[in-house]
Amino acid sequence: MASFHLIVTIATLLTVLGLVMVLSASSVEAYADTGSAYGMFTTQLIFAVLGVVLFYVALCTPVRLMRKLALPAFVVSVVMLALVLVPGIGKESGGARRWFELGGLSFQPSELAKVTLVVWGASVLATRRPGAPLKELLIPLVPGALLASVLVILQPNYSTTVTFVIVVGALLWFAGLPLRIFGVAVAGVAVAGVVLALSADYRAARIFGFLNPGDDPQGANYQSRQAKFSLADGGLFGRGLGQSRAKWSYLPNAHNDFIFAIIGEELGFIGCVAVLGLFALFVFTGLRIAMRSVDPFLRLLTAAATTWILAQAMINIGYVIGLLPVTGQQLPLVSAGGTSTAITLLMFGILANAARHEPEAVAALHSGPDGRFARLLRLPKPEHYSAARAEAARKAAQAKAKAKAAQAKAVQAQQKAAQAKAVAKRRALAAGPPPGERRRPAPGQQPPVRRRTDPRAAADPRRSDPRRDQALSSDERLRRSSGRTGERGFRR
Repeated sequence: MASFHLIVTIATLLTVLGLVMVLSASSVEAYADTGSAYGMFTTQLIFAVLGVVLFYVALCTPVRLMRKLALPAFVVSVVMLALVLVPGIGKESGGARRWFELGGLSFQPSELAKVTLVVWGASVLATRRPGAPLKELLIPLVPGALLASVLVILQPNYSTTVTFVIVVGALLWFAGLPLRIFGVAVAGVAVAGVVLALSADYRAARIFGFLNPGDDPQGANYQSRQAKFSLADGGLFGRGLGQSRAKWSYLPNAHNDFIFAIIGEELGFIGCVAVLGLFALFVFTGLRIAMRSVDPFLRLLTAAATTWILAQAMINIGYVIGLLPVTGQQLPLVSAGGTSTAITLLMFGILANAARHEPEAVAALHSGPDGRFARLLRLPKPEHYSAARAEAARKAAQAKAKAKAAQAKAVQAQQKAAQAKAVAKRRALAAGPPPGERRRPAPGQQPPVRRRTDPRAAADPRRSDPRRDQALSSDERLRRSSGRTGERGFRR
């Protein structure tokens, strides 16, 4: 159970550190805006509590149910990415439309899309056999991720797009994508990233500011220079918790994107090393879970999630210390950002669930009594993974898919045959019977009586009268003989 305990401990330490640093870094701006130093901290605390609830839900969710809900959850997240772009539904702030406003709290659906993409991608690739064709590895994962990325770019949200690329790349790498194809894909993504970065003025300014750090110190390079000053001011042991100078409106977004600079200023080099050590321990634990898991789904899920969280942390720390251009990535569980904190804790809960499904952990949980933590939270015991059962389920799913495809083809063939028959019938009715062909009466039906037509009927209308052969009454005979009914005497 070492992996499980490490994941829980790391999540707790990072969350507590984040709450403390958000309170310290945001107190001045919050007091200036709202008159209370605890405004941003209260919002962060609410989302942290929500994240703990999501952590527990993910910890108790069976793996089978997780895989079953992977596709619907991803579809829902994509629909939310589309709805947030609609004016009146999505909230616009700072020139970007990324949030839903719910009761005074903002929710960012792109953060949820990160988790659903990881879970759904791992579920899709776990069903692929080693040495599967390239098409089976790329479809439907790449088209689905591309659709989500396009919707995120339209917000615009370039940093989340980078995260999607990292997630897909990690999934394909751990799924066994050939190195040559992976290199070509990375080169193509790099070219597309450069084009996308230069397509907007503010992103291009960040790139050029990174390449020329001495230029425009009061413009594009202002945040980077202030972050370096803040780190330098901290020294080895820091100025002390709450004693930052940069947070007094010298460093923009000190509580969010550049909170690592505040950590360096208040806690010093020791505090920065402690944060890096926590993330290094997280990487070790995540890869340990992936290597010890026998379920391909959990193996891909934990490896890709570990890569995603590590990459996001390294990008944030990289641009704070000046090694990367500013991209707006948050430091997981530390930066202010309610949705990011809650969703990251959800991902940590999934990792803790995977840690409980290690073979040794499953054997330990089934062989002895539940521990205090499990009894307190009433955690269900994990199921043993069976390769034979998984193979049978895979074959059943493939057979079901083939049967469904065959049934669809049969229905399509019947529809085509019915359409062809209807077309042939319409053509036959339009053409009429062949010349000289007599229609034979159906069994039990009297043949139609053919009447001879008198050629003199056209000249004499009385010959064409159908009542010509009927018996006439006395008045009718008198009328025809005298010209009028009831008129007697000679005709004038």
